[in-house]
Amino acid sequence: MKTLLWKVLATTATTLLANAGSPDNRTDTSVLDETYIERELSAAAEQIKTLIRATPPDSFPTTFEHGKPFFSDSRSWTSGFYPGTLWYLYEYTDDTELKEEGRRKLGVLEKEKNNRSTHDLGFMLYCSFGNAWRIAKKPHDAEVLMAGANALASRFNETVGCIRSWDFGQNRWQFPVIIDNMMNLELLNWASRMSGEERYQELSKSHADKTLANHFRPDHSTYHVVDYDTVSGEAVQHLTYQGIADESAWARGQSWALYGYTMMFRDTRDSVYLDQAVKVATYLLEHPGLPDDLIPYWDFDLAGTPGTCRDVSAAALNASALIELSAFVDAGRRARYMNTAEAILFNLGKAPYRAKPGEAGGFLLKHSVGNFPGGTEIDVPLSYADYYYVEALIRFGQTMGFLTTNE
Repeated sequence: MKTLLWKVLATTATTLLANAGSPDNRTDTSVLDETYIERELSAAAEQIKTLIRATPPDSFPTTFEHGKPFFSDSRSWTSGFYPGTLWYLYEYTDDTELKEEGRRKLGVLEKEKNNRSTHDLGFMLYCSFGNAWRIAKKPHDAEVLMAGANALASRFNETVGCIRSWDFGQNRWQFPVIIDNMMNLELLNWASRMSGEERYQELSKSHADKTLANHFRPDHSTYHVVDYDTVSGEAVQHLTYQGIADESAWARGQSWALYGYTMMFRDTRDSVYLDQAVKVATYLLEHPGLPDDLIPYWDFDLAGTPGTCRDVSAAALNASALIELSAFVDAGRRARYMNTAEAILFNLGKAPYRAKPGEAGGFLLKHSVGNFPGGTEIDVPLSYADYYYVEALIRFGQTMGFLTTNE
């Protein structure tokens, strides 16, 4: 394999678990060793070929419901996850079929680089072209990313200090900013490193700072939507769009916050962001409604309510974010975060969450929730759950010394 380089560990995962204590290891696990990670990535690469065969040339898979796959066009906020997953899996299997499909999908997606009507260009372009650039280093991929960063930057409002999230719902809000938007800042941070222009990261930091000031409650849970007055720049409403209530803790929103502030610390080394990521992690890991298998209900305020769906996409995000966050904290937290991430990945890798070969149309994970209040994508596979699951497996392997990656 070209980049799948297996190493001998001086410190094994067993030692890590022995040092971790047990506060968050509330389920039996077997150690995710080198063989496990290799097997899961190889199985994922084979399973996604079912999606390759089913996906129309100009479309992107989103979910699998009622026995059939559903697709979007390139304008969907989820369009970058499928090609991004293909590139991740190609890197770790050297399977050219995955690379070729990933490159074809980039060709369909490229036109979104000039799309100024969405804040989701980080999801759409950085997860796809960003991985392609990191792995293949084709100059054209970097050019697409830079164009996308400029389109994203065009949505920044100087008075508010944030990037506008949505253009719809004008009767409900003036300038909506959702916690999800933290994820798109990674594209701006990359653009600053690539171009040497500080302005991209200045916009990113402004957005992150304003979000930190206005999105979080005293317990460090996050609102989904904050509406700003475009004249004063002040926050005027705290709302939800995908949670059960305005004051509830929508599970994936908490995960976006954890991942987003961890990423912002990695890219800026501003300790304010690290502090916030740790606070969000504490909220998540110590929440009394977090199930024993660490796969959250789709809204934390519904924990324990009979019939409430889990959200596997939030769990996959948490695992990936905790693995990265573990590199930035003291030894006690490091062990706790890695122990928790390992338990999440172990549980996602088996029933009822992991799809069997030939099941779920080629998706990897079942039982995610897209938008419950909107009545869409409830208790189904989702492309972004698969993306962050594969990313988390890779990050775990890298952190434990099993894998190396292109940087």
